[in-house]
Amino acid sequence: MQTLFHLRHTWFLAIFVFCGIMVLANVIHYILFRVLRRKEEKKIGTRWKIYQYLSNPSRAIFFLTCLIIVLPLFPNLPEYLHSLLRQAFAMGIVLSLGWFAIGCIYAVQAILLRRYDLTAENNLQARRVHTQFVVFRRVLIALVVIVTAGTLLWTFNDRRIWNWGSGLLASAGVASLILATALRSTASNFLAGLQIAFTEPIRIDDVVVVQGEWGRVEEITSSYVVIRVWDLRRLIVPLSFFLENSFQNWSRSSTDILGTAFLYVDYTVPVEELRRELVRIAESTPLWDGQVCKLQVTNLSERTMELRCLVSSRNSSLSFDLRCLVRERMTAYIQQHYPNAFPTMRFAATSEVPVSINQPTEAQPYDPALSQRRSF
Repeated sequence: MQTLFHLRHTWFLAIFVFCGIMVLANVIHYILFRVLRRKEEKKIGTRWKIYQYLSNPSRAIFFLTCLIIVLPLFPNLPEYLHSLLRQAFAMGIVLSLGWFAIGCIYAVQAILLRRYDLTAENNLQARRVHTQFVVFRRVLIALVVIVTAGTLLWTFNDRRIWNWGSGLLASAGVASLILATALRSTASNFLAGLQIAFTEPIRIDDVVVVQGEWGRVEEITSSYVVIRVWDLRRLIVPLSFFLENSFQNWSRSSTDILGTAFLYVDYTVPVEELRRELVRIAESTPLWDGQVCKLQVTNLSERTMELRCLVSSRNSSLSFDLRCLVRERMTAYIQQHYPNAFPTMRFAATSEVPVSINQPTEAQPYDPALSQRRSF
């Protein structure tokens, strides 16, 4: 009877201690993250997503720690069951710590990138930092996964597992050759990602032209780049492409860009008047950044005169809209003030048109002076 009472008392004590520790752990968890959230909202008005990334792994760590603490208090557990539970809890702790480490990487990224806004007007530094963090984050997560897997092996006390691991390492030379052959493109893209992060030929939100497609760099993964084309299509390009081929980057050093609009008019149009009209059009729209506004005669042909309207904008999207606006308003101005200045094909005759232009007739002999002449 006393043994039964002692056994019940021991189980009650173990359960009571476990519940008490769980309550204490949850209280500490709640207070800690509550304080963090209030400080975030008070300092910057927005959250750093620490609660989102670290709340669940930290709760798992608290829970498993409580189980490990209470495990010796449970009476009359078989040795094999006790060892099995201890091993399971230890592996759970290791996995939770790896989960927590990955959450820390995401939280640090969110904290450091909050001051670099990609939606800003001049976001060159922001695009550089975001691109580097995307690549470094993937590398760090891969390292955390490797370390977590190695730590899981350390939790086992069985020599057979270590012997198996030693054999696996011994065959790593042959396996590396096989993997190098099979995953050659993957390895090259991974190294290309590191090189892109340091040399920065492209960055997140860069405006690029790849294989004749204009778009923005939307995402840089460990193997490919996603480019959002202007019509909302997505162009998937391998990372190695940007190191082995030529492409256009319209925002490499700055987002400022020059745009052109060509007009083809007759020689009789007054160029100086069109130049003043172009300035008035540019000054009337916020699309123009106030830097460059020129109109030049860039080419002459037998029938037309080519005019190039050169205007500047803060970015490529505004430049496209400004070029369209210049074409529309300049064409409307020419239509209203110089309607005869558009290219036309003219025919002129120096005398009456004869019955036959090139051949003589019996009634009228051929006279070269009466033949029609055509001019453009």
